[in-house]
Amino acid sequence: MKSKFSDSQLSHIIDQSLIYQCACPAQVAKHIIGLRDLHDYQKNCINQTGTDKAVHQRIAADAERAHAALEECLREVLCLEEWDMQTLNMPASLQKTPRSF
Repeated sequence: MKSKFSDSQLSHIIDQSLIYQCACPAQVAKHIIGLRDLHDYQKNCINQTGTDKAVHQRIAADAERAHAALEECLREVLCLEEWDMQTLNMPASLQKTPRSF
């Protein structure tokens, strides 16, 4: 499956979002990771079980389409919010002081 963001980049976006309490990009990143897991699971089922290949192929294909759409969504959101696209650091204008508990 083609990816615009690596797993480590997605983790960095999630970390930035959690540190500064800005959850929207993190939510999209988490779902991208989930779609990767779903896709991998379906590919393994196709290759390792006697179950209906068409079912697993359909799920894998739709996971790929959804993955591509969410990656593009994440890219656009990061651009709209003016994240640094090289470092994937959140802009200072969105950073909130983390709460202390």
